[in-house]
Amino acid sequence: MNRLTRGTDPAVFWGSASLIAVFVVWGLVAPASLGGTMAAALAWVVGNFGWAFILIAFAGLIFCLVLVVHPWGRIRLGPDDSRPDFKTFSWVSMMFAAGLGAGLLFYGVAEPVTHWSAPPHGLAEPQSQEATLTALRYTYFHWGFNGWAMYAILGGAMAYFSYRKGLPTLVSATFTPILGPDATTKPLGRLVDALAIVATIFGTATALGLNGLQLNSGLDYLFGVPKSNAVAVTIIVVVTGLFLVSATSGVEKGINFLANLGAVATIVLFVFFLVVGGSTVLVISNGIQSIGDYVIQVIPMSLETGVGDEPWMASWTIFYWSWWISWAPFVGMFVARISRGRTIREFVLGVVAAPTGFGFVWFAVVGGTGIELQRTGQADILGTLATPELSLFQALDALPFPAIVSAVCVVLIALFFISGADAASVVMATMASRGSLTPGRPVVVVLGLLMGGIACAMLLVGGLVALQQAAVLGSVPFTFVIIGVAWCWVKALREETREQREAELEARREPGRTTADADTVLPEAGSTP
Repeated sequence: MNRLTRGTDPAVFWGSASLIAVFVVWGLVAPASLGGTMAAALAWVVGNFGWAFILIAFAGLIFCLVLVVHPWGRIRLGPDDSRPDFKTFSWVSMMFAAGLGAGLLFYGVAEPVTHWSAPPHGLAEPQSQEATLTALRYTYFHWGFNGWAMYAILGGAMAYFSYRKGLPTLVSATFTPILGPDATTKPLGRLVDALAIVATIFGTATALGLNGLQLNSGLDYLFGVPKSNAVAVTIIVVVTGLFLVSATSGVEKGINFLANLGAVATIVLFVFFLVVGGSTVLVISNGIQSIGDYVIQVIPMSLETGVGDEPWMASWTIFYWSWWISWAPFVGMFVARISRGRTIREFVLGVVAAPTGFGFVWFAVVGGTGIELQRTGQADILGTLATPELSLFQALDALPFPAIVSAVCVVLIALFFISGADAASVVMATMASRGSLTPGRPVVVVLGLLMGGIACAMLLVGGLVALQQAAVLGSVPFTFVIIGVAWCWVKALREETREQREAELEARREPGRTTADADTVLPEAGSTP
């Protein structure tokens, strides 16, 4: 056993794996018991701390704005003479693949149509033109700046401490300003890394569960495969097996090629909706106006706590913010590893704005087309909202070449499933292996199996509802970590700028001149030399 897990941090690996294994066994053996416990825990968390998720998402956005305008933004994520390893287009493309993926396919039609039929907080008359703009605006909100800001904070801090300070690419390494240079080996630092693994497993398991449900829906549409949680679990088991093949047989390059092919196919699907959706001018017009509304209103929307509309907040905004938090260790480490040499300003703008921009156009076109198909009676998407994984295929059924395009979507979902599980398992294994960029394959396999196991268990516990509950509950401990990471990064940046000022002051002193004399000839802040 020691040979199989050589190079790991035993406390981090076995601690996180054991905790997840308990949930897997509990869910498979007594799903009703786990479901009741999770429901009670979720009600307590949302009832008492729902506001905390709102504030964290808002604070993350403000923090990123500060980094962009502050002189800290000029600091490079690496030595001062370092330059980016990847061209900007490739860099943004990789971030898109890591942070969005199959979520766009699952919610692309379902979420805008849901908000159109029942606008959030009663802001518009249901199924009206105003409801269309409101629905798109809130969809952008849930997939926009706030969520990517949390990725930018964690990823930027990890890149800063790794490439500029020479520390391992671990969440615990960002705590060196308060824990000291050996933060990664201290008990609190190792706990932080274990919490990062737990949050990532719950967050990615939620995504895998959604993939399983949507793959089941696609196979039902194409081949009449019965739609049930049992079939979805079987699909997850099969696709997890395919992932294990990629993790143990050395075909990772082939999987990466398929993931890149999936990104291209996603763009092709977007163009298909835009060209043949039937309401191109209206969809584009609504998209432009709703994007403008979102950019103007994102700050007040970020502070909306939904008093009197708590069930909606729990099902949508709080779920999304917790899901983003649980994905932050995975995506944060990924974007950190591909961002060496960029300035903090460049990093934050790229991470927060670029993928959000693609999300804007995706939901404007795909979601807007779904709304128009429902409004004109060409498709009964409202009838699928109780099972949102069906919504995409219901919309495709009203467009040309439904069988061909649906088959492409099934392949896309499978590709995102396999490549996402592969990447997430490697990242978690890196966290469990003291930051090693080449973790042992047995560790990757164990964590991948646990990730698939959680997804299966949650489907048996309660399907989509249980998957959402898992994302929220799994993120709760890591919310404290995100706050700590931001605090430590600020502390380190302040210390670096203080040291730079002292070095510049020393360099401007002439030999033999006293400190007091040198200070008297320096211009005051804001004065002209």
